[in-house]
Amino acid sequence: MDDLIEDGKNNKWVMCKFCESKILRPSTASYEERELFLPFMQKKKDLAGTEHKGETLKRHWLVADMFAFENVGFSMTVDSIKYLACADCERGPIGWHDINDKTKFYIAVERVEHRQITQ
Repeated sequence: MDDLIEDGKNNKWVMCKFCESKILRPSTASYEERELFLPFMQKKKDLAGTEHKGETLKRHWLVADMFAFENVGFSMTVDSIKYLACADCERGPIGWHDINDKTKFYIAVERVEHRQITQ
């Protein structure tokens, strides 16, 4: 993790593991450890007829403003949770958002790529 954090924030682009779509710019998310349950990653069309299983993940990027994202999609609300996915390939969930708190959007570190991109 040390190579991904600078001054408490992500120091690289956060990108989709599957299609390389850019999700977050460097320095837009804080690192936070919090246990959150996320269903296993699946494409939207693969969800039909499956039993929803998942895992509890601890390492996350915390985003305070939904407009900080470059490219992310939100699921329909399940209880008070919206799951986050890549907006391009619809793979996910890569993150989690409780609609009762408009200032916390979590992206699981293990579910995304991190790259240094020179522009």
